[in-house]
Amino acid sequence: MRIALALEYDGTGFCGWQSQPQGNTVQDCLEQALVRMTGHTLRVTAAGRTDAGVHALCQVVHFDTTTLRPIGAWVRGVNAWLPPNLRILWAQPVDEEFHARFSAEKRSYQYLLVNQPVAPAIMRQRAGWFHLPLNISAMQQAAQYLVGEHDFSAFRAAECQANSPVKRMHDAQVRSIGNYFLFDFCANAFLHHQVRNMVGALIYVGKGKLQPERVRELLQCGDRTQSPPTFAPDGLYLTGVGYNSQWGLPATQRRLSLFHE
Repeated sequence: MRIALALEYDGTGFCGWQSQPQGNTVQDCLEQALVRMTGHTLRVTAAGRTDAGVHALCQVVHFDTTTLRPIGAWVRGVNAWLPPNLRILWAQPVDEEFHARFSAEKRSYQYLLVNQPVAPAIMRQRAGWFHLPLNISAMQQAAQYLVGEHDFSAFRAAECQANSPVKRMHDAQVRSIGNYFLFDFCANAFLHHQVRNMVGALIYVGKGKLQPERVRELLQCGDRTQSPPTFAPDGLYLTGVGYNSQWGLPATQRRLSLFHE
């Protein structure tokens, strides 16, 4: 039987999603709890791999098991064995053809930034921070150059293992409330560090270091060395994964409540 799960986690204390020899990843913690529930070894597959320090409001995963349990046990029972910074939101039996990664049609991320002279204490590791004033109009203009199908090599980490740098960006927006800025991105898939690299470029635009049109030029040149540095992971959230309705999944999209309309 194949089970799909939706996860929420605070990435601060984890070494990212993907299992590592030293443990302390989201995948390691989840698999250990599921082994206690099922009584057998298993492997969990995620819609996307988040880096160390990156959070998730709705990560979708699947695993296979021969153990029968009430559907509620996959939520309440497994949560009892998880650390407090990782929670299962829902569980759903799915067809064996469902694949958390390959069945996904799109992914959504949000980046929360605090823009003020002094680094925040309360939002430390929950949001990024930048100290100089930012021009939101320039950032919004620059973000629109990211929409569409592009070669995103200029925003790709050197260690990225994706087969192709070409991705389709469905949406790219920048909004602000008070001293908070929220960056929204939705694409069919993302490259390693792509969101953090795009945020870094948009902040350079916002502070006047780059003109908005420079983002278009970076896409065209495809040279990562010409782009601004990778921004901090603290404010990055995987907020949802899009699937065809044929899979019958519960809600797979959540948003940061501060910016709910």
